[in-house]
This record gives sequence, structure tokens and C-alpha cells, in this order.
Amino acid sequence: MDDEHDVTTGLFTAIGRTVVLVEDAEAALAFYRDGLGFTVLFDGDLDGYRLLHVGPAGGAGAGLWLMPAESADARAVVGRQTGGMPLLVLHTDDLDRVAARLARLGVPTRPGVPDGGPGRSLHFRDLYGNELIAAQL
Repeated sequence: MDDEHDVTTGLFTAIGRTVVLVEDAEAALAFYRDGLGFTVLFDGDLDGYRLLHVGPAGGAGAGLWLMPAESADARAVVGRQTGGMPLLVLHTDDLDRVAARLARLGVPTRPGVPDGGPGRSLHFRDLYGNELIAAQL
């Protein structure tokens, strides 16, 4: 089988970043960094456009690109860019600590649906309405 069709050969080694459309980069940064404890992976400027990347501490560089929604089309999908499905699943070693932190921040949560496995999860939303899942496996 030639390399182009060999699905057992990985073409990629990691996920770098995914885009999260936001109305206000500073407000989004406050939620993810100050609220959820994310680290700023990169905060720079490219010809007047802010490149703001954040991710979980210890996440090996994977994270979110908090991208300002500048067009009408982009603004229309802020908080709904996944069509109502969860945007992100975050793994944790201590779901009770996450729940307590979110409660202190006033972020409503709901338990995840048990799947019969050993883990637990809870669902919550960021400041724009994107659904996030915290999972302890």
C-alpha cells in the first residue's frame, strides 16, 4: 500500500489550537485564564491583529485561539459555532475541585450523562454560551 493511502501511518503528531470566536478578547482571556486557570501560550500582534492563544497548564501546547469575531457572519455564531454540541472536553484529576471553582465563579453546571464507565463529568458554559465538559476519567 502506498503512503498516501496507508491510514496506519499518522500524518499529524498533535492538535495545536482550535478557534473560539469571541466578542471581547480581554473578557474571554479573563474567563479562561483567571477563571479556569489556563495559561497564556502566546499573546502577540500580527499587523494589528492580536494572536491570543491559551491552554490548560501542562497541556503540551494544545489550546484555544481566542479570535475576535469581526464580521457579521462571525458575530452571528459566537457561542454557537459548534451547532449546540460541546466545544471542548477538559480532563481533570479532581472534578470536585472544578465544580467548587465554577460555583465560586457563579458558573452554573449540570452533571454529565453517565456512560457506564468509571469516570464522571459535568457540563458548563463559557461567557459566550459555548458548552464545555469537565471530565474525570
